[in-house]
Amino acid sequence: MRDLLPPAVAVAVAGPDDWSGRLHAAEAACLGDRAVDSRRRDFTAGRVCARRAMAALGLPPVAIPAAADRSPVWPAGTVGTITHTRGYCAAAVARSDEIRAVGMDAEQHRELSAGVRRLICLPEEDEQVKRLPPGVHWPAVIFSAKETVYKVWHPVVGSWLDFHDALVHLDPDTGTFTARISSARVTDVPVDHPPALITGRFAVEADLVRTAAALTAR
Repeated sequence: MRDLLPPAVAVAVAGPDDWSGRLHAAEAACLGDRAVDSRRRDFTAGRVCARRAMAALGLPPVAIPAAADRSPVWPAGTVGTITHTRGYCAAAVARSDEIRAVGMDAEQHRELSAGVRRLICLPEEDEQVKRLPPGVHWPAVIFSAKETVYKVWHPVVGSWLDFHDALVHLDPDTGTFTARISSARVTDVPVDHPPALITGRFAVEADLVRTAAALTAR
C-alpha cells in the first residue's frame, strides 16, 4: 500500500508473525470469546500493523479498539484505516492535522457474479468496464475502490454510503480512480465540506486488487 498513498501516511503490511501477535486488553475485549479463528487472526494482524504504522510517526503503541460497527477507534489526533483479505492485511495511519481521512482496501482479484455486480456497479460503470483493457476483473477494482471511498467518507461524515451512492471512473493508464458522490448524499450531511469527489490509486496483481485514497486536511 505504500505505493498508493502520500508520504504523510505511514503504512505497514502484515508479515507471517503478525497474524498471531499480541493484542491489548481493550482490543481482545472487542473480540470476545466466540470470535472464529479467521476473525481473530485478521483483527490481530490489523492491530499489530496499525501500531507499527503509528510507531513510524513517532506515536505510542496504544490500543485500537473497535466501535459498535467494527470500525477501528483511532487515538485522538490521528486517522487511520485497516484492510484484510485472504492472506493479506495492511494498516495506514496519519496525523489528523495533515490528513483529514484515509481509506484503503484489498480484495481477491477474481470475477464477480452477476448478482454481486448489480449490487455494486452503476449502469455507467458497467458501460465503462466494456471499454477497459482485457485481462483484469475490472468490477473487482470498482468494488475495492468503493470500499476505500466508504472508509474515507464515513469518518468525516459519520453516515452510511451505499455502493450506488458513488460513481467510480478508472484510469488504467495512470492507475488512478475518481469517485463522485451522489449530490443527494452530499447535500444531506451535517458537516462542512463533505468529500463530494474522492480520488485515489489502484494496483492489480495476479491474485490481489489494492486501492487507497487520502484527503488532505483543510
